Amino acid sequence: MELRQLRYLVRVIELGSISRAALDLELVQSALSQQISRLESELSTRLLQRSSKGVTPTEAGLAFFREAQLVLRHAEQAVRSAQESRLSGSVSVGMAPTTAAVLGLPLLRAMRERYPDVRLHVVESLSGHLTAMLNARQLDLAILFDSQAGRRWSVMPLLEEKLFLIESRQPDAATSVKTPKRMSVAQLAGLPLILPTGSHGLRSTLESAFARAKCKPNVIAEIDSLAMLMDAVDSGLGCTVQPWAAVGRYADAAQRFKLTEISDTLARRATALCSLSDDELSPAGLAARVVLADCAREAVISGRWVGARLIR
Repeated sequence: MELRQLRYLVRVIELGSISRAALDLELVQSALSQQISRLESELSTRLLQRSSKGVTPTEAGLAFFREAQLVLRHAEQAVRSAQESRLSGSVSVGMAPTTAAVLGLPLLRAMRERYPDVRLHVVESLSGHLTAMLNARQLDLAILFDSQAGRRWSVMPLLEEKLFLIESRQPDAATSVKTPKRMSVAQLAGLPLILPTGSHGLRSTLESAFARAKCKPNVIAEIDSLAMLMDAVDSGLGCTVQPWAAVGRYADAAQRFKLTEISDTLARRATALCSLSDDELSPAGLAARVVLADCAREAVISGRWVGARLIR
């Protein structure tokens, strides 16, 4: 027995006609008749008396009609109660520009679909700034690349990203030399690099990689803005080392940039979902953390996040 069958029967009895009820319910008359017949078969009793003038409830049908009305009212009240107690509140989420290029819109869509009453505040900034904001409790959640510290955070390892040498395809670019399909960190030593400053997670990862390779990077400029950094690379002023997501917002990335994978296995960027501790997060924050992790996993599994693999 289904609620829709109760609703159908109630409407038929209220209107006194299967044809009028079918029109009101936007159903084909034969389909409505079939549902009523199934209900009668399940109850092993006739609920309606059919005649040329319409339908009237039998004694059993009238008793069932009264109880069905009560059940439907209770079901409607249950729906209202659920809607009135839907999760609400606000959540602030921080993402680096490269991460936001892949996860920003999927997160907004998923939260809108699952928790429409939760207001999402998204902050896009470099990881060093996000770390400071999370420590100052100006953020509830953040996706970070350097989560190693004695902070009272909840840390969920998410994924690991490959790094690429990114160059402009312009023929007069500062790095317009033939590069192999893969390069080691040591082979980057003489190239004119444009990187973020040392306070940010990617720069720390690169400094460690160069130290292991026993060489120093040739940094010609430091830019703490991904948009400006990529503009400088695009114009041919130098090259950079970034994950694939750095070109994720360029629809014509394949025509504008050349990406060469860095072969060193330790030259990877580990990404973690960091948040305030569970006892400090609101129910909306806890829900947003689950949604954000789901969005990241879906992006990797679907192949939208190029060069990333999940950390099991």
